[in-house]
Amino acid sequence: MQRFFCTRLFLIVVSLFCFVSLSEALQPGPYRVTEVHDGDTVTIRTSSFIGIPFKTERVRLIGIDAPELKQENWGRKAKRYLKKLISENDWVVRLELDVEQRDKYGRLLGYLWDNRGRMINELMIEHGYAVLYTIPPNVKHDERFMFAQKRAQTRKAGVWHKGGLQKSPHRWREEHPR
Repeated sequence: MQRFFCTRLFLIVVSLFCFVSLSEALQPGPYRVTEVHDGDTVTIRTSSFIGIPFKTERVRLIGIDAPELKQENWGRKAKRYLKKLISENDWVVRLELDVEQRDKYGRLLGYLWDNRGRMINELMIEHGYAVLYTIPPNVKHDERFMFAQKRAQTRKAGVWHKGGLQKSPHRWREEHPR
């Protein structure tokens, strides 16, 4: 009898894990950010069971390219600013996907939104901690990003300030392959 009960309990727990994983994968959030890796990549908790996280995903922010961590001091500044934006939101974000949902590294590709309805990707560009980086077919908010970058350039914010970023993150990566 005890063996029968344990088997049933195991099947119920496994079913709940599967159900929670499938149902949460279809939802826009909210999701808890567990780590900020750099100025354009975070980890979110996508599933938990009774408060215990069991699935996390790395999310690469669509439409932006932040300086690399080793790229002068701008990489560290970009990471710090993204961390500030997320911490001001109690480490909780909504996630919006676009056409292509994963990159070649298996990361989710997404737009992050705070609880005030602001897009974090756009704020990173507007305050000069990231530059516009378009990769079709994920172009849903490109026009917003272009205007945000023009505002940052006009105000000489962040990397656009005199003596700011010397090389675009993309060019820097080409010159410093992993």
